Amino acid sequence: MVKGLYTAYTGMINEQHRMDTLTNNLANSTTIGFKKEGSTSQSFDALLAYKLKDTSEAPNIARRMGYNEPGVKIGENYTDYDQGSFKITDNTYDLALSGHGFFEIEFTNKAGETSTKYTRDGSFTLTQEGYLVTKDGDYVMGTNGRIKLDPLYDADIDSSGRISQNGVAIAQIKLTDFEDYDYLKKYGENLYDLTEGGRTTAANCKVYSGYLEMSNVNIVTEMVDLIAITRQYESNQKIIRSIDETLDIAANQLGRVQ
Repeated sequence: MVKGLYTAYTGMINEQHRMDTLTNNLANSTTIGFKKEGSTSQSFDALLAYKLKDTSEAPNIARRMGYNEPGVKIGENYTDYDQGSFKITDNTYDLALSGHGFFEIEFTNKAGETSTKYTRDGSFTLTQEGYLVTKDGDYVMGTNGRIKLDPLYDADIDSSGRISQNGVAIAQIKLTDFEDYDYLKKYGENLYDLTEGGRTTAANCKVYSGYLEMSNVNIVTEMVDLIAITRQYESNQKIIRSIDETLDIAANQLGRVQ
């Protein structure tokens, strides 16, 4: 195989992966509390030394240099946890977080199994029974369990997450942070799951009642990146087309018997 074909092919696959990541960001640009994702890539020379010593693949021997072709390899995706802008709603139970921290949610799946999830989406509401829940009906957790208020009275929520009614403290919203964000995994439904690692109290996190944190996706930046990705994809296409034309000449014209 002509190595240029492989190089251009891996470049196209990488740009397609970048495009998938970028379009997901654009699709969630108006999602409350959404954190945008980015993608990484690794060049051939960055992987060569590692692959020469890699014995993780069958039959547990290092891969020979001849098995590798210059190209690009899709790396890992990462999440940008930078804070998004705030939107004023004047709804007491719409909550936004500044700083590092997440709301803790008691999530119930379709099978009725409960587990702990985390979110920055603070668009909460009260049930008829007075429980503070997400828009999907999952319970928002306080330091003493589920948060239950009297739905007949107004509530005040201060910057520490303390909820009061008639001047009496009723509950404290549980704010959680993590030792290593690399162990946070997007679960879906705007929730995060902690795969492993430790949890800590979000000491430097403040709660703002009557606000919602918007997505941290910058549409202008994403559109500029979209144009760059499209052009790079087209450049790799042109390389493959050029090599194909060269091979066609070599196979069908140079070797022709006159």
